[in-house]
Amino acid sequence: MNHPTEVPTRRDLGADLPAVTEDQRYIGVALPREGVRRLTEGRGEFIDDIELPRLAHVVYWRSPVAHMRITGIDRSAAQALPGVLAVVTGPEIAALCKPWVATLAHLAGIKSAPQYPLAIERATWQGEPVVAVVAETRARAEDALALLDVQWETLPAVLDTETALDADTPLIHPELGDNLCFERSLDTGGVDEAFARADAVFEETYIFGRHTGVTLEPRSQIADWNPGDGRLTVYHSFQAPHMMQDLYCRQFDLQESQVRVVCRDVGGSFGIKVHAYPDDFATVALSMMLRRPVKFVADRIESFASDIHAREHRIKGRIAATRAGEILAFEIDDLTGIGPYSVFPRTSGIEGNQVVNLTGGPYKHQHYRALLKVVFQNKVPTCQYRGVGHPIACAVTEALVDGVASKLGIDPLAFRQANVMPDGAYPATGASGIKLELLSHEACLRDAKRLVDYDGLRAEQKALRATGVHRGIGVAALIELTNPSAAFYGVGGARIASQDGATLRLEPSGAVTVMSSVGEQGQGAEAIFAQIAADAVGVAIERVRVVTGDTSATPYGGGTWASRGAGIGGEAVLLAGQVLRDNILATAAAILKRSADGLVVRRGVVVDAKDGQPLLDLAELGRIAYFRSDTLPKDFTPELMVTRHYAQRDYPFIFTNGVQVSHVEVDMDTGFVRLLKHWAVEDCGRVINPMLVDEQIRGAIVQGIGGALFEECLYDTDGTLRNGNMADYLVPMAAEMPDIVVSHVQSPTGSSRLGAKGAGEAGTAGAPAAVMNAINDALAPFGARVSSQPITPEKILRALGKL
Repeated sequence: MNHPTEVPTRRDLGADLPAVTEDQRYIGVALPREGVRRLTEGRGEFIDDIELPRLAHVVYWRSPVAHMRITGIDRSAAQALPGVLAVVTGPEIAALCKPWVATLAHLAGIKSAPQYPLAIERATWQGEPVVAVVAETRARAEDALALLDVQWETLPAVLDTETALDADTPLIHPELGDNLCFERSLDTGGVDEAFARADAVFEETYIFGRHTGVTLEPRSQIADWNPGDGRLTVYHSFQAPHMMQDLYCRQFDLQESQVRVVCRDVGGSFGIKVHAYPDDFATVALSMMLRRPVKFVADRIESFASDIHAREHRIKGRIAATRAGEILAFEIDDLTGIGPYSVFPRTSGIEGNQVVNLTGGPYKHQHYRALLKVVFQNKVPTCQYRGVGHPIACAVTEALVDGVASKLGIDPLAFRQANVMPDGAYPATGASGIKLELLSHEACLRDAKRLVDYDGLRAEQKALRATGVHRGIGVAALIELTNPSAAFYGVGGARIASQDGATLRLEPSGAVTVMSSVGEQGQGAEAIFAQIAADAVGVAIERVRVVTGDTSATPYGGGTWASRGAGIGGEAVLLAGQVLRDNILATAAAILKRSADGLVVRRGVVVDAKDGQPLLDLAELGRIAYFRSDTLPKDFTPELMVTRHYAQRDYPFIFTNGVQVSHVEVDMDTGFVRLLKHWAVEDCGRVINPMLVDEQIRGAIVQGIGGALFEECLYDTDGTLRNGNMADYLVPMAAEMPDIVVSHVQSPTGSSRLGAKGAGEAGTAGAPAAVMNAINDALAPFGARVSSQPITPEKILRALGKL
């Protein structure tokens, strides 16, 4: 896609804020991310690039129907095929791996049935693994798969969320008593009174189609059980290595010292690769059974039926406002389907719970009521995917805001300006109870209005309508939770770390090695860690090397999820770097026989703090510290390797905010939508690397547009996935995307020295709302609206009464 030269993103955003370090040269500066050259030259190492001695390959026979009882498995023909090492069923795997149940204590009442790596008696969605075939090559394993003879009895499938709780609907798990996974209600009080006294009430029902992540590299792993030393090594395309280390220990009765998880290059994640999958545990069990490494790589078609899905919601919403344009109250009723199990270990109740927490988030109303029901169904399980409830809550909120503004005859941007929480009102508590440290809705709305030339766009829109060209302008204000504390998972009993660690080591050459528990998924985490470390220690960035993604090399930490890499992982790097710098100065003082107070590290050299006179190169300091300790005072030991951890504890989450504006043109004869331009004003606290933040936001916006216009997992009435392939499942392509202009407001969080918040999901959160509002703005002269995503030409024509 094209990015025009007038994009106002500044190259150096660090100058806008007080410096974090004494000689800040890299924080706030746009630099290419580390590793780009290696990847573009084809030197990346993804899971399928790894070959180990005696490596075997596994493929899985997956249920072809939505719900079935397994009546027989004849594996004799498959086992007889030369090169086949094992054909394994559910009970055999269950003898090695414990079942799991995904619940969280703070989601009161959530329930799920025990789940196994391979289905044992019943398979409960099309795509659930039933039989594993292991062979010397992938091709031979697939040949053997075709020789399996699995008999089954088709059982009734629960597919419709609207009827899942009806008395005559079959129970997916009879032992649970119903098909309800989780239910939550929230009521501030005063909602009925607010609606009764409102001058305008707008209500609408919103449908969100389920979709999935479509990562460039599919889910994949190599499990290597070494019986000689009783150690398991798992090479993984994953987001949270330490989480999986813990889960392997728990499910297979191992200790942490026995399990190493290595995540090298990861070809995209988007939340898809932060969950524990049945075939993941099965692959580990197979390696233990066969005492050799086993590789699993999901092919693209099976990914559609085995990767988690997300976003299947039906929400009835309404908003109340006064004639003067004051929002009084919001109310929503959310019904969401999650498949047959709550996904381990984060559960499938979080997305709906987030919708409840986030709806109405930018606004200063006091009255709010929400009801959430999360139901089981015989479809692919759903769980956290990029944005986790934000795109749904934002779309509902902003569509309701537009709807009531239109009823009142008030410009939608002006209506928002009158109702967002004022910039000077923080800290504050939202109507849902969320704690907000510091946001900048008013500043972002002002910048957005300037950036898009809002008044000019409206004038152009009016003139074009007179010629039969129908364009729409959609505005969306948003909030995004980032830098989560233990309130997200830990308080619920999930062993998912909210803290992250960083180890910094000064090498004898004067270079610095950074080891971080936050991994690289393509978002540029390693680049910003290098920038922070270089400034914190006082060395050139070319002298910094970053190591991530190995539980045997990095400190313990939560990994990459919930927009936490910069705010939590980056803070740990900063803290460790500042202590390492102090230790370097202490070592220099011992060598130079001077006070450390009169020394500073600047650009790889210890210099006199007063006149800047170079005194000691870090390479010489490293040589003496590591190899000539005999020259140092006897009571002094250089400490040139420092580990620090950081967990955000001031708030449950550190929220960010922003505004997005979409400009579209709708063809009223065909229903086709042309995306003309998209703007985003984002406040993610201190911006460490403007280039990487902007591209994170652009990529997230594209993903959000995908859900708004293109992506949906479609099911037949029998529960069969109809479009589980890249020919029929539509993903946004570059040629279809508009220019995306990004601007920044910076409100650093006070919860850390760095002041960074997250930025990875805000684009996805706001884009569906902005695009839907823009389309409805274009349709307004015809009295038509669309409220079901993805918004297809067919839905637009139906809204226009042309179908």
